[in-house]
Amino acid sequence: MRLSLLGGFQLVIDGEGVVVPASSQRVLAFLGLHTRPQQRPHVARILWHEMTDQRAIANLRAALWKLHAIRERVIAAPTDRLSLRLDVGVDVADVLDRARELLDVARDTRVGEPAESAELLELFSNDVLPSWEDDWVVFERERVRQLRIHAIEAMSVRLSRENRHAEAVEAGLAAVAADPLRESAQRVLIEAHLAEGNAADARRQFAAFCDLLSRDLGVRPSPVLSALVAGRSPRDGLAE
Repeated sequence: MRLSLLGGFQLVIDGEGVVVPASSQRVLAFLGLHTRPQQRPHVARILWHEMTDQRAIANLRAALWKLHAIRERVIAAPTDRLSLRLDVGVDVADVLDRARELLDVARDTRVGEPAESAELLELFSNDVLPSWEDDWVVFERERVRQLRIHAIEAMSVRLSRENRHAEAVEAGLAAVAADPLRESAQRVLIEAHLAEGNAADARRQFAAFCDLLSRDLGVRPSPVLSALVAGRSPRDGLAE
């Protein structure tokens, strides 16, 4: 059993996609984004916050009833709490685990073979339920997005360290695509170009970033990034 929330909602049981009503999707998605068992009244209040507690709890009961054909296979409900069963895999949990592995400096493990690095980039490429605008989804989407961008940046740095420059550039591009205004993402891409010996590509990327920052925010890149592209030490850049 597999619950996918990255890029959109999908529930797969025994290799086949399951049609889930919209209200029931919200319950499963909420449980999939929270690993600890959740009290029923809390789930109801979050998912139907605009309603009275009584009506919200009634909506939760209705959403659970609509899952009657599969409820016991996907939801654990021992008393007044709800959670997904332990054997239901959730793609968001996989992304968070892999991201934390890449960010664990103490392990300093290799990224993996080329096929694995490409698989990681694909895993990190999608937002949580991008078309959903509920406040609790928006919060979780941003939390996961921040962690996966940090992981992609770390991945690019490690690939450069292993002299896998094409993959490092690809990871840097993925980080920039996730947030073009993020200087740390731009920096790892520029560093990947420089590590490969492509100063011209690094300068073009820096110029494009300067234009983007000026147009959208009216600011300039940090002196540290400017010094990196210019081939100076950060201290020299700060002295200008």
